[in-house]
Amino acid sequence: MKRFVYIITDRNRNNLHVGLCSDLLKTLDFYQKMPTLFFDSARQLNRLVYFEEINTEEQAMARFKTVSTFTRPQKEKMIRYVNPDWVDLTIGLNFENGVRPRPQFRPSITSVRRAVTF
Repeated sequence: MKRFVYIITDRNRNNLHVGLCSDLLKTLDFYQKMPTLFFDSARQLNRLVYFEEINTEEQAMARFKTVSTFTRPQKEKMIRYVNPDWVDLTIGLNFENGVRPRPQFRPSITSVRRAVTF
């Protein structure tokens, strides 16, 4: 069974949380539904910035223990190697699994456009 080692952060990149799970989307959904479980409302963990997919549970646990002992500069270096702009990778995961967010259009954009004459 596949396991994921991930790093999730808040919007200001103050906290870096390393985790291990078997279902990454389910775990991210949990963080979204329980935003103040681990930290206060100002430091909500909501941005997935790094993850690894590992095939065996033993290897995943070993990798999790290794990454957990890294210092913050080591974690930042690891993140910047694969995600230099620290973009939220959740969007790509949702896109791959067919869960595409519905586009939000302003009513003024979707209304009938009138020709402008001078």
